[in-house]
Amino acid sequence: MIAIAVDGPASSGKGTVARRVAQLLDYQYVDTGAMYRTVGLLCLRQGVDVRDAAASADVARHIDFAFAFREGALVVYADGEDVSTIIRGEAVGAAASAVAVHPPVRSALLGLQRALGAAGRVVMDGRDIGTVVLPRAQLKIYLDASLDERARRRHAELPGRSYADVRAELAARDAQDMGRASAPLCAAADAVHLDSTRLSIDAVVAEVVRLARERGA
Repeated sequence: MIAIAVDGPASSGKGTVARRVAQLLDYQYVDTGAMYRTVGLLCLRQGVDVRDAAASADVARHIDFAFAFREGALVVYADGEDVSTIIRGEAVGAAASAVAVHPPVRSALLGLQRALGAAGRVVMDGRDIGTVVLPRAQLKIYLDASLDERARRRHAELPGRSYADVRAELAARDAQDMGRASAPLCAAADAVHLDSTRLSIDAVVAEVVRLARERGA
């Protein structure tokens, strides 16, 4: 049983890849991005200023998370409520980005994330999994794609938005994720780099599964 860490920028395909790898290996899948989105959602619901690090961290510390698969789809529970759909909204995404830069919020979730990965048999994706959350993971993947390709993928999900706006937002998110003081997005020194710009999801998944089995999955 091993732990698999999958990191990368927004719209690189890491969530889709991590989910499918977990299903193929019969591993638990942990979406850390969903955790930050849930913190953002509950801050919005409770009227907490997402710019307030201490208040946002207090919200994060009191969430009871659970994850499950239902008909092949990841289900995220917060305090017993299925929030899987609502956390994918744009307003919640913006709130998630705001709270994720706060070191106290990241610290509040770190213990849970590490506990979920401690026993192995887990695929966890995010932006600091191989570097901070699971630095001893037996397999670390850094999944990337060109900004233009990531913007194309994201734009396909948001047909009402202009491609230029979507691309600009992704570029800004990259700068925020890579430039934050706490746990910035970067590849672990021992990570396997995979560029999905010209690869299908199936090809990426197959390669990650092959690497995982080489390492004992």
